[in-house]
Amino acid sequence: MSVNPGTPPVIGVIGGSGVYEIDGLEDVRWERVGSSFGEPSDELLFGSLDGQALVFLPRHGRGHRIPPSELNFRANIDALKRAGVTEILSVSACGSLKEELPPGTFVICDQFIDRTFAREKSFFGTGLVAHVGLGHPVCSRLGDAVEAACKDLEIPYQRAGTYLAMEGPQFSTLAESELYRSWGCDVIGMTNMPEAKLAREAEICYATVAMVTDYDCWHPDHDHVTVDAIIQVLVSNADKARSLVKSVTPVLTGRPKSCHEGCHTALETAIITAPDARDQDMVKKLDAVAGRVLGG
Repeated sequence: MSVNPGTPPVIGVIGGSGVYEIDGLEDVRWERVGSSFGEPSDELLFGSLDGQALVFLPRHGRGHRIPPSELNFRANIDALKRAGVTEILSVSACGSLKEELPPGTFVICDQFIDRTFAREKSFFGTGLVAHVGLGHPVCSRLGDAVEAACKDLEIPYQRAGTYLAMEGPQFSTLAESELYRSWGCDVIGMTNMPEAKLAREAEICYATVAMVTDYDCWHPDHDHVTVDAIIQVLVSNADKARSLVKSVTPVLTGRPKSCHEGCHTALETAIITAPDARDQDMVKKLDAVAGRVLGG
């Protein structure tokens, strides 16, 4: 067992809508990484950025082939774990639920409300039960690095915010949009849950950058969300996102110890099933995600 789980750092980037390539990536290769949870969205793109190992996964597959509800979130996170990823920067498009967050703003979210209902949300289950803490579902250390990069690049941003994860693929009704606004949510999207939950179970640091493309449907001057309008903003946001990754990656290089937030040891006290009662097929299936604590 590693004295310092999560070292050396390998940065993973899950690209949402409009973000499929990383500028400046060297020694690039696409490689299929298998998963015991099925097929991930696509091959992984391996490379290095200023000497830092980096792995990129197009969340919806190259060409945006897979809708949110059909994403194999477990395979995606499991494949990244097998590729050695220790921290994930999640970049995705979202709608704004607040006037002060116009299109083009990046929100470094720190909380989620999960309203999805058709997705597998845990690596664990009957035969091997675990309960990880999710009170603080993102890594503030990664959030600090993202915030510093936004400042340096003069990208409009908000630090902290609640992301409402909806099932989709349809956009919200007006009643839903107003309900989520009354809850105090900042942005709405379709992809960050159960992604963040699974990253925690896999002991991977996770930070989300929600790139605002529209005002959902609540705004009186923007009452219809259209794909055409979103794509126009996505082009600009994608350029900013690639610059952001280039700026953040060197900051995360050289971390000698496990994350002080506890991300890399999230399973330390999470598994409740007694060792002699554990389903051995599940233990094998979780060799990457939980091998550190299961003795894999």
